[in-house]
Amino acid sequence: MTAPVPAPALRMGTAAGRGTLLAAVLASGMVFLDGTVVNVALPKLGEDLGANVADLQWTVNGYLLMLAAFVLLGGALGDRFGRRRIFLIGVVWFTVASVLCGLSQGTGWLIAARFLQGAGGALLTPGSLSVLQSSFHPDDRGRAIGAWAGLSGVSTALGPFLGGWLIDTLSWRWIFFLNLPLAVLVLLAALRWVPESRDENASRSAGRGRTHRRFDVAGALLGALALAGVTYALIDAPERGFVSAPVLVAALVGVLAAVAFVLLERRRGDTAMLPTGLFGSRLFSVLNIFTVVVYAALNGFTFFFAVYLQNVLGWSAFRTGIALLPMTVLLLVGSARAGALAAKIGPRLPLAIGPVVAAAGLLLLRGVDPGASYWRDVFPGVLLFGSGLTLVVAPLTASVLAAVQDRFSGVASGFNNAASRAGGLLAVAALPLLVGLSGSGYAQKTELTHAFRGALAWCAGLLLAGAVLALVLVHRPPRAAPPSQPCHSMPAATPPK
Repeated sequence: MTAPVPAPALRMGTAAGRGTLLAAVLASGMVFLDGTVVNVALPKLGEDLGANVADLQWTVNGYLLMLAAFVLLGGALGDRFGRRRIFLIGVVWFTVASVLCGLSQGTGWLIAARFLQGAGGALLTPGSLSVLQSSFHPDDRGRAIGAWAGLSGVSTALGPFLGGWLIDTLSWRWIFFLNLPLAVLVLLAALRWVPESRDENASRSAGRGRTHRRFDVAGALLGALALAGVTYALIDAPERGFVSAPVLVAALVGVLAAVAFVLLERRRGDTAMLPTGLFGSRLFSVLNIFTVVVYAALNGFTFFFAVYLQNVLGWSAFRTGIALLPMTVLLLVGSARAGALAAKIGPRLPLAIGPVVAAAGLLLLRGVDPGASYWRDVFPGVLLFGSGLTLVVAPLTASVLAAVQDRFSGVASGFNNAASRAGGLLAVAALPLLVGLSGSGYAQKTELTHAFRGALAWCAGLLLAGAVLALVLVHRPPRAAPPSQPCHSMPAATPPK
């Protein structure tokens, strides 16, 4: 017989409880901060390092690729080897990679460091929430997770504001160096207050009606290879040509790796990192396709918008960061209300109406020209886009969790998070190809303007396709979502980056 696992006992009003919450908030804040400020820094770092469009794409996508591919594995590592231990390793890894990003002397160096940073984020992201889930007393767990979501959302809102100021005042390098003092605080708090915990059954196979995830390195590597192959083909096609050997080989490797991943996970059944039985739920499958589509539009828009405002309109990085602030504020203020509305009327209408409203905002922003006024020309489009996204994020999160059995809630939310990152990854890879932007075109006003308008049209089309998908195929889940978020989910108020 195994010794009983002690119940988590941290309380919100104690020093240990406050210290554990501080460590989780600051750690997730580093990841969210990086997700919002790098797009704002792209024009300056591109100019400083002599980057072309493909370099900028890989600067964003190297990070997203590693997060999308390994975030589920990061959660499994914490369950098996200790959540605090993996959390601390993730913090150190992420911070060292951040310093390497800030010290970059060329685009190759920066891209490699961004890959490393994404791998650290894959350890850190699930860990920041799992330590709260596993450490706090059940009576205080909901309050702790709610505080984490709200405070982490504040860090996301401050990201463009603070990052833009650092870029203009000091250098783009300081958006990465900023993680160093934050990490020191996280490490001190975690070592002092965060208790260690693990799933004592994580290494066992299914038993007594419960399913335990295996340590699926092969699945994670195949998933990463699939995403990397397709991404490389999309990014390099404009320069090398669609029928060049490297592009064709990369595309073939990506497709074969994706097929191998599906076959491997299917063979492992419910003990796989991603149990394919989850997709027996039509609603779960539809919602994840919807996630890919909507977050592709979100990431495609933010990638082009920050570069356009600086290189065509001549705005500073600080002013560019402020331009996107209403979107984040709307998500922070309105997501809980949108979730409550969806709980009353079902997710179908919010998930159908939200993308239409967001698409209207993007179509308005296509008309922004040099000399544009923020309040007259930019703010209405950003407001509409943020309002539409607010209608989507919380109902989508709750519906994904409600579409599967409770025992799969952690892996389901983790996969949905990975799907959102994969959507962003593919959008940033494909959109420049679709609108004909390559080489140094992002620094040419005429070429960038044409590409920006085309990209926003594509993003609006993706959102409208998502609306049709929701209207036709999404229905009210047969049961309510769990009362508290599982340990590998992200806060509904903060869209994954």
